[in-house]
Amino acid sequence: MFDKRSLYKTDDCKRSGATDTIQPSCCPLMTLCPIMGLILSAWLYGKAAHPTPPSSAFLPLAAPTSSRLTLTLNSSPVSPGDRHSRWSSVHHSPHFILSACKQEATRSPAELSSDGARAEMGVRSGLHVWELTWSLKHRGSHAAIGISRQECPLHDSGYKVLVGGDSRSWGWELKTNQLWHGGQTLECYPDKSRRCRSGAANNFRPQSSNSHSTKEAEGPLLIPERVLLVLDADAGTLGYFVDGSFLGVAFRDLPSGVELFPAISSVRGGASIRLRYLNGTTSNPPALMALCGLSICQHLGQQRQDQAEKLPLPPFLQRYLLSCF
Repeated sequence: MFDKRSLYKTDDCKRSGATDTIQPSCCPLMTLCPIMGLILSAWLYGKAAHPTPPSSAFLPLAAPTSSRLTLTLNSSPVSPGDRHSRWSSVHHSPHFILSACKQEATRSPAELSSDGARAEMGVRSGLHVWELTWSLKHRGSHAAIGISRQECPLHDSGYKVLVGGDSRSWGWELKTNQLWHGGQTLECYPDKSRRCRSGAANNFRPQSSNSHSTKEAEGPLLIPERVLLVLDADAGTLGYFVDGSFLGVAFRDLPSGVELFPAISSVRGGASIRLRYLNGTTSNPPALMALCGLSICQHLGQQRQDQAEKLPLPPFLQRYLLSCF
């Protein structure tokens, strides 16, 4: 009979000092596990997706998500009181007033003024997801969300976009769907070619004749009040989740090793923006157990999650799979 304990015997394995550390080169199982994890992670890339409402008009615009991002989104959110969920009490325009918990920033009415705020805590590495809630009724023009470096300006005269208004910030203007960086508009996000191919833009507007469909597809999309900001500081990318769909990478080549903060800018009196840090992960590859659980759950689907208990697995693994849904 095969004894699995033989895989961990150290008689034929090298030892490192007095700690009896098994060298991976001598243990086949320890050598294969990281490789298997990387292969499975690559196989899941493109298949992994955050659950999307069936009626979501953004579904045709969805881009593939990595297994690392999907696992982060499927993990239980951190406590709402986490410091990453707070706006900075120092780094915001004087026209922004913070709630007692610092999770909500409200702009006071002010004429000919552009005002911004950034989070209390930033990140230098890892993959991180924040939820920003901003009512459509209180956005107005020049409403932008994104990330900034610590020294990004957060107040200016006139009406303009601040997040993306200089080289120290990157922003997405919600009303026009334009990406901003270095004080210039870069392109629409998601790009117009994807909208035309999917025809998703027509789901946001009243039906019209076919002669105007292409023109409408090029117009701005109505962004709902909740948007997820996805920052991969290791890869140097920033993207957004809308209505359960990842719209793809918006910005690339973000500075490495620099502390980056979620940031917003507004010109609308009464605009109230709520910040919530959902979760994050380090630059380490996902655990093999988590990747296997993700693969099984994707094959079962939400409609068949109750069948996890019928799989020929030990009870603790069945409970683990149920926690993955």
